[in-house]
Amino acid sequence: MLEPFVAEAGGGLRLFRVAGVDVHVHFTWFIAALFVLHDGPSGYSSLAWPVAAYLTGFAIILLHEFGHVFACRWVGGTADRVILWPLGGLAVVSPPPRPGAQAVMTLAGPLVNLILAPVLIALAFALAPATDDAPRTDEEMFVTSLAWFNLIVLVFNLLPLFPLDGGRLLHALLWRWLGRSTGLAVAAGVGVLGGACLCALALGTGEWWLALMAAFLTLAAFSGVRLSSQYARMERAERRAGWACPNCGAAPPVGEFWRCGRCFGQFDLFRPDACAKGGDHAPLQSCPECHYKFASARWVQPPDSSPHAPGSA
Repeated sequence: MLEPFVAEAGGGLRLFRVAGVDVHVHFTWFIAALFVLHDGPSGYSSLAWPVAAYLTGFAIILLHEFGHVFACRWVGGTADRVILWPLGGLAVVSPPPRPGAQAVMTLAGPLVNLILAPVLIALAFALAPATDDAPRTDEEMFVTSLAWFNLIVLVFNLLPLFPLDGGRLLHALLWRWLGRSTGLAVAAGVGVLGGACLCALALGTGEWWLALMAAFLTLAAFSGVRLSSQYARMERAERRAGWACPNCGAAPPVGEFWRCGRCFGQFDLFRPDACAKGGDHAPLQSCPECHYKFASARWVQPPDSSPHAPGSA
C-alpha cells in the first residue's frame, strides 16, 4: 500500500534496518497479536507453535513488502521504510509517476507469494501424515497453515480493489487509457464499492476481522478518490520551470498542492505566504507527483535559474 495517505502513517517502533530499509511495527500490532493468539487455532502441543506461526506469517508479509521496495528502486524510485501493523504491511515507496513503473512495482509483491507458494505446498505435502488415521504433527500443521496463509495473501491482494495490489494494477492499466487522474478515480471508485460490499458481507457472516479490513480498504479507497481530484488539478496546472523533484525529476506544479503539518491548510510551497496558525510549511514536504518526502531545500534548480529557495520571495 503505497500512496501518500499510507506514507503519512506513524512509523511505530523501529525493529531493524536492512538494505537501507527501516522496518517498523505499529503498537497496535502487539494488541492484535494477543487477541489472535488467544482465539487462534488449537491442536498444537504448546503455545510456542501458534506464536511461531503468527510471527512467520508476518515474515511472509514482510517479504511481500520488500518485493515492492526493491522493485520500486529497480524502476528508479525511492523506498526506505516498511511498517507492520495488524492488517498486514505498508511499504512506503515513491515510484516514478509512470504507469509502467507503477505496474512493475505493484506486481513484485504478489510475485514473492507466487514463488513461495509451491515451496510451502510441497513442504506441507512432504510432512503430511502417511495415512488418514495418523495424527497430525506440530510441524505439519505449522507448514500447512503457512501455505494457506501465503495463498490467502496472494489471492486477497490481487482483488481489483484499490488500494490492494489488484486495484493498483487496475489503475496502472487505466492510466494508459484514461490518464492518471481519471484512471485513479475509476479504480478507487471500484475500490469504494467493492470494499463496502465486502464489509457488508463480512458483517453478515460474523467475520469481524475481515469486516475491519474491508472498512479500512473502503476508507483508503475514498482517499484515492480525493487524490485523483488533486491529480486532475495538477494536470491543468502550470509548472515551475527551473525546479525539479530530486526523486522523479518532475517540475513542481504552480498552486496550493502542499499541506501544512500544523494547521493542515493547503499552500504553495514556492510562495512566501505565512501560515495563519504559526505552522512551518517548508522544512519537510512531499513531491505532489511521486510523493517522495524530502527537505524543501532539496528541490533541484539548474545553475542558470534564479537563486531563490522554496518558500522565499
